[in-house]
Amino acid sequence: MSSSIAQQPLIKVVNLSWQVKNKVILDHLTFDVNKGETLGIIGPNGAGKTSLLRCLLNHQNDFSGDIHFKNKKLNHYNAKQLAKSFAVVAQKASPIFALSVFDVVRMGLLPHKGLFELDNDHDRHQVELALEKVGLSSLITAQYNVLSGGEQQRVLIARALVQKAEILILDEPTNHLDVYYQHQILQLVQSLDITVIMTVHDLNLAAQYCQRLLLLNRGKLICDNEPDKLLTPQILSPVFGLDCQRDQDPITEKPRVSFNLTNKKDNVNERTA
Repeated sequence: MSSSIAQQPLIKVVNLSWQVKNKVILDHLTFDVNKGETLGIIGPNGAGKTSLLRCLLNHQNDFSGDIHFKNKKLNHYNAKQLAKSFAVVAQKASPIFALSVFDVVRMGLLPHKGLFELDNDHDRHQVELALEKVGLSSLITAQYNVLSGGEQQRVLIARALVQKAEILILDEPTNHLDVYYQHQILQLVQSLDITVIMTVHDLNLAAQYCQRLLLLNRGKLICDNEPDKLLTPQILSPVFGLDCQRDQDPITEKPRVSFNLTNKKDNVNERTA
């Protein structure tokens, strides 16, 4: 019996749909998320990627269908319970005024604290350990707002570590970063012993760092598979409206895809239809 429980998915999404007025945002999505895996959500702009994350975080609760976390409906958890289990790193963090790196990372303690409970030496040690893990110990007293984009992302990941969440959700974590920081952040995420769900704009980064991918288009789940089987011209070209070629990255040996505009006029018409 215990082995069957252990094999249950951490998150189970069944027939998830979300509509705003007459516009369909998500259309009958069904998939599982297993403990410890890194799941990437890909697709063109407007596919529903960020909307799906909002539903998984219970930030959008007017959807139909079911989301189960640990065999219990997501909306049966209160906000504090969800804050202990889900940590979020958004595309662009909300402004954090006049706070030090220590103060920002310390926010990860809040779901575990009582209303007037003070920090102790153990709490400070947890913050220091998290900053050490993301390589920012030397910036513990620095102002968060003056850091580079890559450093800010690492601070937010340190906050997630202090939060001791089971699931890390990232919305386009590399969107505003240069190539070096893109790989630095995703290698850091890959090294964590945590379940990761992230939207990814760059398909080749998704191939390198994700174990499994969901391909969305116009709110529908087009394909759910490992990168090697999903990232093919037959699957990608109809979704992105571009001719697609695939080969193997000579360094990572992961699938590598490229697009071209050979039929640019026809593709533009298809995408805007």
